[in-house]
Amino acid sequence: MANHKSAEKRVRQTLKRTERNRYYRTRIKNIIKAVRESVAANDVPKAQEALKIANKELHKFVSKGIIKKNTASRRVSRLNAAVKKIAIPA
Repeated sequence: MANHKSAEKRVRQTLKRTERNRYYRTRIKNIIKAVRESVAANDVPKAQEALKIANKELHKFVSKGIIKKNTASRRVSRLNAAVKKIAIPA
């Protein structure tokens, strides 16, 4: 265990940040998974709704500094392309 007050504080901060980062990582994965599952099931309305949520949430994480702007844009773009692919033939 830490011997200095500052080191003890760093341990507390690290635990708090680790927990927060784990929440955001999991949330991002679940958001993307929801869109991917809807696309795999060829459920166009559900996929479009999930894409709308994904777009909003990912860009909200950008404003909070969780992920970078280009990363969010790239992920939304790829999800959008997947949704469009199933929506056009229908």
